Amino acid sequence: MRRRAALAALASVLHGPISADAAPIEPFDFVALGDMPYGPDLIQGPAYRQLIDQINAMNLPLTIHVGDFKSGISPCSDAEYTLQQQYFQRFAQALVYTPGDNDWLDCQRLGDAALERLQALRQRFFAGRQSLGQRPIAVERQADLSPAFGRHVENLRWTQGPASQGLVFATFHTVGPNNAVDDGHADVRAEARVREAANAAWIAEAFTLAHSRRARALVLATQAETLVYPDLRERRRGIVREGFARSVEQTLLPLADAAPFPVLLIHGDGHQHIVDRPFRNARGEPIAKLWRMEVFGDSQMHAVRVRVNPPPDPHKPGDPGAAPFAFSPIRNLMSPDPSLRSRIET
Repeated sequence: MRRRAALAALASVLHGPISADAAPIEPFDFVALGDMPYGPDLIQGPAYRQLIDQINAMNLPLTIHVGDFKSGISPCSDAEYTLQQQYFQRFAQALVYTPGDNDWLDCQRLGDAALERLQALRQRFFAGRQSLGQRPIAVERQADLSPAFGRHVENLRWTQGPASQGLVFATFHTVGPNNAVDDGHADVRAEARVREAANAAWIAEAFTLAHSRRARALVLATQAETLVYPDLRERRRGIVREGFARSVEQTLLPLADAAPFPVLLIHGDGHQHIVDRPFRNARGEPIAKLWRMEVFGDSQMHAVRVRVNPPPDPHKPGDPGAAPFAFSPIRNLMSPDPSLRSRIET
């Protein structure tokens, strides 16, 4: 027994942690939602609270809100931010949030300074190294790990499961419709360029972390729809918008194309629940291991339960396993539009 234990210890030193093939990692379920609530709290609040109650009843450890926690013409006041922070704290488990354009950029429509509102968001929602929600989880912030991007406290990452062969999660901060690169204010355009550089660096680091930990899967979350479709009849042939060239086209796509593990990109912006694999590599070929899921939103105040089915070991050739992700709508009967309109392509 002693010799066997010594050999196991030596193998751990020489080769890293012993494979967990004998004890497969269990699937991990979490919830994703975004682009809600839109409209006055007196009108939309009851349906939003109903959805939160449904999510809490599922007792899942994590919910991700992909931004736009109000409409683009709703007030951008501190009182509105306080209200949305209180809603985030209604979630019984951990809540991770990444900002959307409605939350700060579109505040210009109401006469507010976009960058001042962005700073207010950062101070309120990303002040510490943990998530929101009643049972927060520890997160790492890009600002703490990369001095060059010291303002970007909203870009987060965390892991789920064992240190080796677990799951890696990360958020990065994009906003629709074109990431503010063509905004009418020079200071906002300058911020967009720096934020895109931060996003690209953070995505690359997420892949590096996933490789180093032999991750079973990588899950990324952001707000914006990054694709534009010249021909709406052919939704599969999307082109990455100019504002996301550095983070998505030049960083995410080639890294996902080369990765041994599956990658899921979750976003909002379009208000239609979509599951597909629309991204293509530089050769025009589909990137089979890169999935995207767009959440419901606006009048469809529903959420999505996401299951990560870790493949046996994606780092081993010829070991594809089952479909890595599964998606189940969480229907809110109090939604302004209680129908479920989804487009699922596998």
